[in-house]
Amino acid sequence: MFPSVSLDVSAAIKTLLLTLDLLGTFVFALSGAVAGVRRRLDLFGVLVLSFVAANSGGIVRDVLIGAAPPAAIRDWRYLAASLLAGVLIFFWYPGIKRLRSPVLVFDAAGLALFCVAGAQKALVFGLSPVMAALLGMLTGVGGGVARDVLLSEIPAVLRSDIYAVAALAGAAVMVTGDALGLPGPASACAGAALCFGLRLAAIQLDWHLPVARTARHAADDAEAAGRRDER
Repeated sequence: MFPSVSLDVSAAIKTLLLTLDLLGTFVFALSGAVAGVRRRLDLFGVLVLSFVAANSGGIVRDVLIGAAPPAAIRDWRYLAASLLAGVLIFFWYPGIKRLRSPVLVFDAAGLALFCVAGAQKALVFGLSPVMAALLGMLTGVGGGVARDVLLSEIPAVLRSDIYAVAALAGAAVMVTGDALGLPGPASACAGAALCFGLRLAAIQLDWHLPVARTARHAADDAEAAGRRDER
């Protein structure tokens, strides 16, 4: 007889959450640091932006679910991951900028990781599946919103491209997998892959959500139609 091996499910879930959170923190910090270097911030400014971009979503999530103090200010590894990403970008930006749209790619990766991590942590704290999916979306978009606000830009989530929708889709896959009893890592990978794929497709194919039509748009359309009739 082989000795029975007991699996500590609680410890496994905590490890999964920590791994997703730290990976998301590092990747979002990269996007914040790249944006800061492009705006010609000094080293301190780049490090501040990398920390804010990496941890704002997680802090909001933890405050809302009552996980106080938030992990980002309780665990030194979050600060270390943020600062490491900021230093790497600050000193090696010439190599990074050769990548096509590095901010968008890093941001998409961070969005994917955070949306599933946020949804999983919300489930652990007993939230309903719908609320967990929404909190996962909020976790994903929070860092990008904070980064854009500090740089005086309209946040990407408000610019009608597929951003929050991608995060919500990834979080929904995570929540659905949990409801079906699927392994946590499998659900997390599937949700993150869907979110990342949707975000990159939106960037490459210029997918946008509908925007409200204004009088100016209507006039432009009427003018274009008149030119077509004249032909």
